[in-house]
Amino acid sequence: MSEFTHLDASGHARMVDVTEKQPTVRSATASGLVACGPEVVAALRDGSVPKGDVLAVARIAGIAAAKRTPELLPLAHVIGVHGAVVDLSIDDDGVRIAATVRTADRTGVEMEALTAVSVAALAVVDMVKGLDKSVRIADVRLEAKTGGKSGDWHRES
Repeated sequence: MSEFTHLDASGHARMVDVTEKQPTVRSATASGLVACGPEVVAALRDGSVPKGDVLAVARIAGIAAAKRTPELLPLAHVIGVHGAVVDLSIDDDGVRIAATVRTADRTGVEMEALTAVSVAALAVVDMVKGLDKSVRIADVRLEAKTGGKSGDWHRES
């Protein structure tokens, strides 16, 4: 790639014009981890976190975030988020998060999937920070994307 698509001829930031592109089905999956100590993991497993159902709150926060990505990222396009699934699971290291976002639009949903994971992770931190202020968000990354001009991509294991 020899040119920067988000810069105009003067080097100023701009939103890429996708008007002429045809809508296609696209999806993206991202993942992340909220690393927690054993005390927090135990509270998550037995449902004793004082603020309530951590996974439910984080799931809804992630879905809402996917739909609001252009409000947070100034060069992201407003697109139809036609599907968003945020899955959370508790393991010995903390809470694992995976989000898949789908659309039939002119541009991809990678940023929406990453935003969903990031905000779901922030919601987990908010819900458990009273138990342990040392929890941390780690390894937020794109796992796969499908559709669009650049085709499919999957992270190598």
